[in-house]
Amino acid sequence: MSAPDFVHLRVHTEYSVSDSIVRIDALVERALRDEQPALAITDLANLFGWVKFYKAARARGIKPLCGVDAWLTNDADRDRPFRLLLLARDRAGYLRLCELLSRAWIENEYRGRGELRAGWFDERTSAGAPASEGLIALSGAQSGDVGQALLAGNSRAAETLARTWSQRFPGSWYLEVQRTGQPEAEAQTRAAARLAARLGLPIVATHPVQFLERDDYRAHEARVCIAQGAILADPRRVRSFTPEQHFLTQQEMAERFADLPEALANSVEIAQRCNVSMTLGKPQLPQFPTPEGVTLDDYLRSLAREGLERRLAVLFPPAQTPPETLEAKRAQYAARLEYECDTIVQMGFPGYFLIVADFINWAKANGVPVGPGRGSGAGSLVAYALGITDLDPIPYALLFERFLNPERVSMPDFDIDFCQDKRYKVIEYVRDRYGEQAVSQIVTFGTMASKA
Repeated sequence: MSAPDFVHLRVHTEYSVSDSIVRIDALVERALRDEQPALAITDLANLFGWVKFYKAARARGIKPLCGVDAWLTNDADRDRPFRLLLLARDRAGYLRLCELLSRAWIENEYRGRGELRAGWFDERTSAGAPASEGLIALSGAQSGDVGQALLAGNSRAAETLARTWSQRFPGSWYLEVQRTGQPEAEAQTRAAARLAARLGLPIVATHPVQFLERDDYRAHEARVCIAQGAILADPRRVRSFTPEQHFLTQQEMAERFADLPEALANSVEIAQRCNVSMTLGKPQLPQFPTPEGVTLDDYLRSLAREGLERRLAVLFPPAQTPPETLEAKRAQYAARLEYECDTIVQMGFPGYFLIVADFINWAKANGVPVGPGRGSGAGSLVAYALGITDLDPIPYALLFERFLNPERVSMPDFDIDFCQDKRYKVIEYVRDRYGEQAVSQIVTFGTMASKA
């Protein structure tokens, strides 16, 4: 493979629900066909597609680059926010992106947009590091604050903004230029090139990809119309995209920016600087508090044995059960319990069982009706002993291995039914006990298929 001439750093996928129809698998195949060694996805104010893209790109030998096309608050006109492209250089940068986006949606949402604030990059992280740690920033081309100042003919403001941003991101801020067929894009490109030369700042060429092939433009516009509640034929609707915003090859970009070869070279340089690796398939659980000097493993065994004794006292009352039967049952249940505990500890899930038992037993003690348990989790005697389920699995020959199996390592999943009128109390309890930054609700992300 010859040395790359260009790497795509600005790509929206279907996870930018309102303005892209790019499917991740098809995107990776398209980049592979053009022998691109690296590729970024930079969805609009979210990282929803990152893990899927990371796995798909690495499986095909392409280096995945993690980024986001962020809204940036324009205090002079909140209805016309700026844009800023952020790319993660490393894992610290990825975590910083997560923090910034969460803060944008929690603290600074405006009309359905989670917006960053420029001033946030003047702050320090909780560890005392610069707010730009691990990040590379691109100016947003004609949609950024520098680009808008250039288009307004205010070169002094553009210069001041450019200097400020380059100080916030030392050695990691680039003036971004595009040629998408829009008049303002070309005007901004020329003005940005002059500004970069005057200030000695690096310049980088990007191409905003919203669909893969030129012929996809009309389908893309239909999607935009659905998001806007408009119709294709409406002459008054906002037209923000052009047919040029398909996936261009390296050769096409080289021809388009033949007069700015350094802008193309810098896209490759940025790709080389970005190295985000992920540890996938390893659950991240909150820390469950245990008594001093007691490990999670030992605490699980202790609570499970105590819980089993309480259950056996009800199942086989000593006054009503022959001694030999009681002894046999105790041995049977104890052996099953120890086997399950060994498996749970071996697979690293004692904390999960303890957390689930904690909030279920809290719910039962605080007037929140809880279901008896369903699904494969009902096959666990440990769950029964801890009070997670109320079904004894042994008389029904329910298999623990259907729920947890060392040969098929996966996160266990209890199906729990709470009273819909009081389930909020359980959510509040979990949030308060383990910290609001350590818990979240599961989301189902719906993408738009043709039938929709």
